[in-house]
Amino acid sequence: MVRFYGTAAGKVDDKGRIVLPAAFRDAMVRGGAQNMTLIVKKNVQQCCLDLFPEEEWEKRSAKVLDGIDPELNTSDASFWTKYNDGVYTLVLDSKLGRLNIPSQLLESAGITKEVVFGGVGYKLQIWNPETRKGDLLTDEEFKKTALRLSERK
Repeated sequence: MVRFYGTAAGKVDDKGRIVLPAAFRDAMVRGGAQNMTLIVKKNVQQCCLDLFPEEEWEKRSAKVLDGIDPELNTSDASFWTKYNDGVYTLVLDSKLGRLNIPSQLLESAGITKEVVFGGVGYKLQIWNPETRKGDLLTDEEFKKTALRLSERK
């Protein structure tokens, strides 16, 4: 099982390729997936890209699909189509560890030259550095949310 933690900076080359930082490539090797197929898509909630190990994407997609009926419900069908819109399969360049991300995805997240990778356990997020700064909770907001979540138990 692959798990991603921490952050790392990167750059987008002229062909839209981004080198996956060594720490995250190492996480893939430790998880037994050095030749792994990855899934990239625009994040549903935030202005960034999500990068999933294929197995994790399939698991999470099945969970979403389990709660809807796109065959019989028009609203569910529209949601499912939009949910899967812009989902791309990537294979890590084994020589240099590069990802070739479609330009429309990079543009949708405001990514041009610089990126920040953020590991959130089951997936990586790929951000424009300035957008990430603005979207993260402040320390005070984080403390309030942590308190609220701890009260649920």
